[in-house]
Amino acid sequence: MMPVFKSSRRDFTFGPWKLTAARTHIIKSSEAERLAEELHMPCVPEMMFGDNVLRIQHESLFGIEFNATDALRCVNNSQGMVKVACADEWQESRSEPEHTKEVLKPYDWTYTTDYKGTLLGDTLKLKVSPTTEHIDTEKLKAREQIMFFEEVLLFEDELHDHGVSSLSVKIASKSYMLREYTSRESKISSLKHVPPPLFTDPNEIAQYLPVKESISEKLEFPEEVCLQSTTASEGT
Repeated sequence: MMPVFKSSRRDFTFGPWKLTAARTHIIKSSEAERLAEELHMPCVPEMMFGDNVLRIQHESLFGIEFNATDALRCVNNSQGMVKVACADEWQESRSEPEHTKEVLKPYDWTYTTDYKGTLLGDTLKLKVSPTTEHIDTEKLKAREQIMFFEEVLLFEDELHDHGVSSLSVKIASKSYMLREYTSRESKISSLKHVPPPLFTDPNEIAQYLPVKESISEKLEFPEEVCLQSTTASEGT
């Protein structure tokens, strides 16, 4: 028998911070249709986990979270259609009049997104600015006790066997967060030397793909919170 999926929610608190990871079921077809209409897209990914979320929030309510709906809002829903190698052959094989070949609602069917998270908070928010500082990947390799780990899937689509998409987030213990976004892309014809099984493993295939865009940003805590932390440290 197949294991029964159970919704889960995990919270982890350290100091004034709270990490929340929620994993639930795929949204119903009626909700998917409503969401597609709201986002002006013909359809949303086949496996849309609309209620899944990974959230990092301060007790003052500012922070950052990652959710599927906001990620889809960053998908190009009006142009930039991606064509696969067999597209031209398919078009030539069609016998319908030329006007029936037009795409009525063009959109990026690969659901490629430059989503970097949703900032939380009303009066207090993280301050975002460019930086040359990078995430210390060596620190991530250190053999230390893992206090909290969770992987949250936001959405997934087979893309008719033509693609794979992945989104991940990491955080270090400083008075600010570092956010890195990297976009890599390559034609299949340039990857003939790469073993095909690696194509579906983002961690493995990444080293063979040239970087198209790289953005490093510092997410600084609000000044009010920094002042409160400093005052508390001086008083202890």
